Parts: sequence; C-alpha cells; structure tokens
Amino acid sequence: MTLTTLPLSKQPTGPAPAPPRPASDAPPTTSPTAAPASETTETAPGTGRRWSLPGGLTRGQTAAAAAIVLAALTLAGIGLYLSFEHVAAFAHDRLSFATLGKARLFTVGVDVGILVLIALDLLMTWLRRPIAWVRFPVWLLTGATIVLNAASAAPTAGAWTALDYVASFAHGIVPVLFIAVVEIGKTAIKRVVSADTATAPSVPLSRWLLAPGPTFGMWRRMKLWDLSTYAEAVDLYKEHLVYRVMLKRQYGSVKNAPADALLPLTMARYGLTVAEALALPQDAEKRAQALRDAEEDARVAEEARKAERAAQAEIARLKAAGAVKAARTEVEASTSRAEVLAAADVAAAERAATAETEALESEAAARADAERAAAEHRAAEARRRAAEADEAATEARAREAEAAARAAEDEARAAATEAHAEETRRRAAEERQRAAEADEAAAEARRRAAEAERAAVEAEDELTLSPRDRKIRKVARMILTEGAGHAEHLPLESVMSAFGVSQTTASEYRAAAAQIIAEGYDPEVR
Repeated sequence: MTLTTLPLSKQPTGPAPAPPRPASDAPPTTSPTAAPASETTETAPGTGRRWSLPGGLTRGQTAAAAAIVLAALTLAGIGLYLSFEHVAAFAHDRLSFATLGKARLFTVGVDVGILVLIALDLLMTWLRRPIAWVRFPVWLLTGATIVLNAASAAPTAGAWTALDYVASFAHGIVPVLFIAVVEIGKTAIKRVVSADTATAPSVPLSRWLLAPGPTFGMWRRMKLWDLSTYAEAVDLYKEHLVYRVMLKRQYGSVKNAPADALLPLTMARYGLTVAEALALPQDAEKRAQALRDAEEDARVAEEARKAERAAQAEIARLKAAGAVKAARTEVEASTSRAEVLAAADVAAAERAATAETEALESEAAARADAERAAAEHRAAEARRRAAEADEAATEARAREAEAAARAAEDEARAAATEAHAEETRRRAAEERQRAAEADEAAAEARRRAAEAERAAVEAEDELTLSPRDRKIRKVARMILTEGAGHAEHLPLESVMSAFGVSQTTASEYRAAAAQIIAEGYDPEVR
C-alpha cells in the first residue's frame, strides 16, 4: 500500500527549552576559588560567600525567605483568629453542633488539618519527594472554610443586599490569600531544590480547555506508553490525524481502507507511530520467513551430516577389508617359503646318504663328503631356523593385521556411535524446534486473547457499562479462557488477584459472570 508522503518526522512544536536557571544568583566572591561544599559556618562579613544551605542561598536571601515564612505564618494566624469565632458560632447556631465547645473543636480540627497537610506537602517538596494529590484535600478543606466563613456573614432573614455580598466576600479573602501564598511557596521550594533537574513539559491548560476530549487521549498515551515530552505526543497525534485524512483522500472513506492500512489507527491508542504500525505485517512476515529459512537450513545440514556419516562408515569398512586381504596374502607367501626350505632339507639329506655310500669306496672322499654333508647340514639347520624366524615374523604380522582389523571394527563402532549421537542431537533439535513452534503458537494465542480482550473492552466502552459490570464481564472472559466455560473451574484466587477484592466479592463476581455466560454472553460478538 502506498500513500502520499506523510510528515512522519517529528519536529519540535515550540521553542527549545531554556537551560535550567541556578537556584539563586550569588554575588561574586573575592577569592578565585569557591568555598568548599562541606563548610557549615558563616564567613566573615563583606566577603559575599554563601552559607551551606539548601539551594545555596546567601545570607540576604535566607533573611528574605525567613521573613516571608514569618509573614505566611502570621497570615495563617490571622486567618485562624478571624474565622475561629465566626465559624464556631455559625457551626453551633446553624449546623446543629450540641455545644459551643464542640463547634470550636470542629473549627480547630479543620484549621489544624489544613496546616498539617500544608506542612507535609511543603516538607515532601523540599525533600524532592512531592505527593501530588495532597493539594486536593488542602483545597477541599480550604474551600469548606471559605464557604463556612462566607455563610457566617449571610443574613439570617430577608433578602440579600450588596453589603451582604461584600461581607461574605470579605470573610473569604484571608483563606484564599493563605492558599495562594502556600502554592507560591511550594512552587518556589520546588524550583530551588530541583533547579538542576530538567522536567518534561506537561499538557498546557489552554489545550485542556479548548479540546478536552482529544487532550485526554493524548495525555493518556503519554502516561501509558511513556512518551517523554508533550511535543512528541502532539507530533504523534498530528501524524495520525494526517494519516486519517490521507486514507479518506485515497479510499473515499476510512471504512473502505484495507485492514493493513487501518493498522496505524487501530494501534494509535498503544503509542505506535504510523511507520511502526505499517511495519507490523512486514515484521511478522520476516519472522515467519526466518523460521522457514531456519527449518530449510536445518534439513539441508541434516542431510549433509547423514551423507558424511555414510561416507566415513564406507571408508572404515574398505580399510578393514584391505588390511585383512594384505594379512592373508602375507601368510600365504610365508607358507610357500617354508615349503621350499623343507624341500631343500630333503634334498640335502639325500645327498648326505649318497655321500655315505661313496665313503665306503673311498675314506678320503668319504671324509670330504662327510665334511661337505656336515656343512650342508649346518646350512640346512640355519635355513630351518631362518624359516622358523620367518614364520614367527609372519605370525606377528598376522597378529598386527588382526589388531588393525579390530581397530577398524572399533572405528566402525565409533562411527556408528557418532551416528547415533548425531541422530540424538537431530531429535533434540527437532524437539527444540517443536518447542519454539509451540512458544510461537502460545504467543499467537496470547496475542489473539489480547485482541479479544481489547475488542471486549471497546464493546464495553460503547455500552458505557458500570465498573462492576465491566469486572463481571472480564470474569466471564476468564471463565471462558481459563475455566473452559465452567465457573467452578476458575479459582477464586485468580479473581481476587485480578481485581484485588475479597473472597466474598470474588465469589459474587464469578456467580454473576456464570449467569451472563448462561444467558449467551460472547466476548467476540459486539
């Protein structure tokens, strides 16, 4: 799908934030080196060095801050004094407090509560651990004090006059001033202690007033998906608006656009940009293609390993056969040499007998023949011993051939063992692949469940259900997914942990969810 080029690059929508100002502008020191941070005592007058105080305030700034704090406390005391008797009398006469003492105790409790909450808020801000919601009960209690003070000046009978309105307004001026001083002081403390911390700009108040609905959606995405700056959230919002306009321009209506083209609008609530949403199908296809390529590579590698193992086994078999054949040939050759030597010995014996016969004819010739026969006998004995040595060597070579054959057999068995191990590894790889496929299927199931949950939540948003009905429907979806449609198969602990409710409430939710399932509730049907 191709669309007209969209302004996808995020540009800053406002001027670049100025670097944080220092907590205070200290006067220059007379020494070129600054005082150590650990110095805790006051320096000599006229040097202009700072005290080691939070924010690095000078003595003059510290005195001004102390004077402001005293003035604020004085203002608080004046407010308490002015409102004490008026509110106490009004509470006793008009608010049905039994005695004047109880009415005064009520007034003191409200004023002390305001002061405690304000002191806690200022302290946590000073410690750089502010609690944002503390100011709301302070405003509520102060508003109640203002209303009570104004009501105490209201006429008990007759119509209101202009002077009555002025009196009611005058009774509420001091509390308003006190709250204004507290808020300004809190802001000042925050700027002093957090001067070196760059804070991300929040959504401007003007945008909340001019476009509350879209602004709430933008603020919600900033909080849910951790968008770092307001400018980034504005760029993302504008990007989706422009993309919607381009879809209308290309297809006539957003409803006519294909599903892949609607992905940026569907995924906008999850903080995805147009480019990221459009890339989701390609990413899924790439992951599927990578899985297919891995399977094909594994199959080719397995075939190559099988061919290599078969070749190694055939080589080992041929080596063993050649060694056996060589040993057999050597044994046959040794046997032939032994037969020749034996025939030579027989001929020598015959010649010795002939020599003895001839010795009867001539003693000298006999002696000569005897000596010659003895020499031939010795030569025959030597040849016999040589034949025995050859036979022993032949037997040794035969044993070596047998050892070589056994080694070849061992190599063949080792090759078979390696083949078995490789088969085991292949099966393990297949098991891992099946496990990966199972994980992929489980992830796909979780994704589908998340989409179903999201569709159910959207349907509930359209129906404007109450929070309790939403929880009951969510329990019904848990019964359908985790309990196979049977309410008793869903443990109460799952419901208690999902909503943080007691066992009794969880049982009520499960019973109500079982009832709407019995009535035909289907989370996929809007």
